[in-house]
Amino acid sequence: MKRLTGIFFILMLVTSCRLFAQGDLLITPKRIVFEGNKQREEINLVNIGTDTATYSISFMQYTMKEDGSFVFIETPAAGQMFADTFLRIFPRKVTLAPREPQVISLQCRRGPSMVPGEYRSHLYFRSEKNTTPTGLENNTADSTKLKIQLIPVFGLSIPVIIRMGDVNVNAGLQNFKLETLPDQTQIMHLSIMRTGNMSIYGDIIIQHFPADGKPVDIGRVTNVGVYTTTDKRNIMVKLKNGTNKLTPGKLKIQYLTKTEKNTIIHAEGEMEIM
Repeated sequence: MKRLTGIFFILMLVTSCRLFAQGDLLITPKRIVFEGNKQREEINLVNIGTDTATYSISFMQYTMKEDGSFVFIETPAAGQMFADTFLRIFPRKVTLAPREPQVISLQCRRGPSMVPGEYRSHLYFRSEKNTTPTGLENNTADSTKLKIQLIPVFGLSIPVIIRMGDVNVNAGLQNFKLETLPDQTQIMHLSIMRTGNMSIYGDIIIQHFPADGKPVDIGRVTNVGVYTTTDKRNIMVKLKNGTNKLTPGKLKIQYLTKTEKNTIIHAEGEMEIM
């Protein structure tokens, strides 16, 4: 009887990192946006591991849920347009020695059929592992049994966005709720509300304004995105006041983007602390 071997792969999608690094691969930038007349972009890869590694590069499609997680899809969700049809990448496979860098070229070719709005696909870097682990070919084993070998195959995904024509976005902050955990640490719950036909990105900053003192930064989450497939993203921020109870005053919550020239405040709100 022929030997049956089942091999399962675990794919991991990593997002929202200043520098993307999963397994032994470092990627910059973390997000690519083609606007105006921009046609080319470069992606820098570095093997930060101790072994030579091979990565295949392809496009994947995801939709975002309200909790910020991603779900793989094959057809566009409501309000979503895929970008991969208008993108070219080279090379599509790389083999990197330890500490070796590699530049990936990405080209945007806009077409006459494109309607105004935002197009998005995710560039996926998949580690290619040996799918026949040492010892799997042991001929003395019982060949009548189904063998299952779990082999983790790690990957990284970065969004690639094309914006065409008239695009706009607005944001608001709602649903503030302060939760105290059993260990007395505190969590701020809130929702980012998005309207318009493009995604929005920024940092969540929370400040405590005590009734008799200076404001203090007590919470921060960086690189928070809300894609066009959802009009709301729920966020949890662990506050940095430790187990100390917040004194009376107010919390100021801002959703903003800092650039080299200025700070853009997308939305802000306040919550009274009694």
